Amino acid sequence: MDHFFAGSFGGDVSKISPGTKLECKICWHVYDPAVGDTYWQVPPGTAFADLPEHWTCPECDSAKAGFMVIADE
Repeated sequence: MDHFFAGSFGGDVSKISPGTKLECKICWHVYDPAVGDTYWQVPPGTAFADLPEHWTCPECDSAKAGFMVIADE
């Protein structure tokens, strides 16, 4: 995971808590666990770490690993 830049999720679930909000590094879409994701039919309360492996940014199709940690609640 050395190829990810500082602040990126990189797939390491130990970096985030269930309430952590993350932002897409490409289009700035924010994944908020309290809201979920209507595009992928992810219910509210779903932690980023619990998103399915095939989940991508609903705005630009960027991979989960490139999301940036913006708020840890």
